[in-house]
Amino acid sequence: MRPSAAKLLASADLPAFLVTDPVNIGYVSGVRASAGLLLALRGTYHLFVDGRYSEFAKATARPDVRVHDVQSVEKILRSLPRVGCEAEHVTLARLSGWKRRFKNTKFVHSKGLVEGFRRKKSLEEIARMKRARGLTKELLRRVPSALRVGMTERSLSWRIEQWARELGAERMAFDTIVGFGSHTSMPHHRPTSRTLRKGHLVQIDLGIVYRGYCSDLSEVFFTARPSAMEEKVVGALKEAKKTATRAAVAGAVAADIDQAARRILRSYGLEEAFCHALGHGVGLEVHEGVTISPKSKDRLLPGEVITIEPGVYFPGKFGMRVEDMVFVE
Repeated sequence: MRPSAAKLLASADLPAFLVTDPVNIGYVSGVRASAGLLLALRGTYHLFVDGRYSEFAKATARPDVRVHDVQSVEKILRSLPRVGCEAEHVTLARLSGWKRRFKNTKFVHSKGLVEGFRRKKSLEEIARMKRARGLTKELLRRVPSALRVGMTERSLSWRIEQWARELGAERMAFDTIVGFGSHTSMPHHRPTSRTLRKGHLVQIDLGIVYRGYCSDLSEVFFTARPSAMEEKVVGALKEAKKTATRAAVAGAVAADIDQAARRILRSYGLEEAFCHALGHGVGLEVHEGVTISPKSKDRLLPGEVITIEPGVYFPGKFGMRVEDMVFVE
């Protein structure tokens, strides 16, 4: 949930905090730009941008954000003895430059401060994400009617992106994964010129961005009657996803949710073929916040949005993954 400047500073336990990640700047200020600096200072946000964004920033900034020319940030930073900064987003080169220019200012590294607030979505954010999920469901619904023997993985990927744009997506949240046949054994396969043949499995993993917010879904499709092994695998995955989804409630420990899915796969003799985490948080970025993995001690928050995506993979043969988004209550 978006914090006030006072709440952000209280969480950082600092008199000033400098936000440099463009995604975090957009989340806090309301201004989506590729460059800028956002300073929380004495209970007020100050956004510093250059001439490319000045007019846009003044028109879109939230009421509690004051917009300034980027040149004026120098004078303010020189007057501050201690300023927090985002450890994950400030490069060593940038930090070294700040230390040379602002010799009397101590920069205090902070990790995941704004991202922590982003985990819990507002009603408006949830509405946008549900719309993103709905549009992505529609994309997957269209896939079977588009499958043609001889089409390539790339051509199907391009078709999906075209549909997404037609439905109102800003862009894809990540490069769409389309795999045919044995290519499905690679979880992050990139589409190639491989052509579809009857009997191929088809694995799709895709997401869109709708009004700034991401979706992430996966589904497997059959082009012939599935084998006994394929039926076993897809049945196990759907059961694991259903079981984990029921466990994904506010207060649940992420590792326990992961284990709920693994127990199901273990009962089918498939756990060893599950090579990645069960899921992750999603929002302004397709991967943000919590990771649903065996070692994660994080507890789910009400209003958090996560994915549940069990998958099993047999190198050189085939793989399957089923994935949906869960709105935590």
